[in-house]
Amino acid sequence: MKENEILIKMALDAWNTHIKRADNLLSELSDEQLQQQIAPGKNSGVYLLGHLTAVHDAMLMILGIGKQLYPQLNDAFLSEPDNSGHAFPATAELRKYWSTVNAKLAENIQLFKAQDWFSGHTSISDQEFAKEPHRNKLNIIINRTNHLAWHLGQLVLLKK
Repeated sequence: MKENEILIKMALDAWNTHIKRADNLLSELSDEQLQQQIAPGKNSGVYLLGHLTAVHDAMLMILGIGKQLYPQLNDAFLSEPDNSGHAFPATAELRKYWSTVNAKLAENIQLFKAQDWFSGHTSISDQEFAKEPHRNKLNIIINRTNHLAWHLGQLVLLKK
């Protein structure tokens, strides 16, 4: 295995591990538990589920896979904080969106070749990428894995 392929495998293994952890945790948490705040004055579990879903949905575009499946989530879960007055979809719908988005990511990520991971993503210009080649698609996976891990640490607080 080449050095680049080892790095890709390590990053994707971490991504897949955290997706599985999130799926397991979300299956353990009831809708009622997700309605609760992580801590007084902090985000609710359902907000974090919507936020993570919206972030992963945006990855479809950033990685060049396709358009977002649920762009209607952006205002409530990316542009605004929890308790901003936005109506959220039903928790069951958010759970479905979460699964659909991550299945679409998984299906397409496996098609990437090694060189694809080290190419620029759609949120960076060719000029910026020439100066900062570390801002590549693999870095998106690493960054989003860390983001997911952070919020999993919050969501676990909802377990009773």
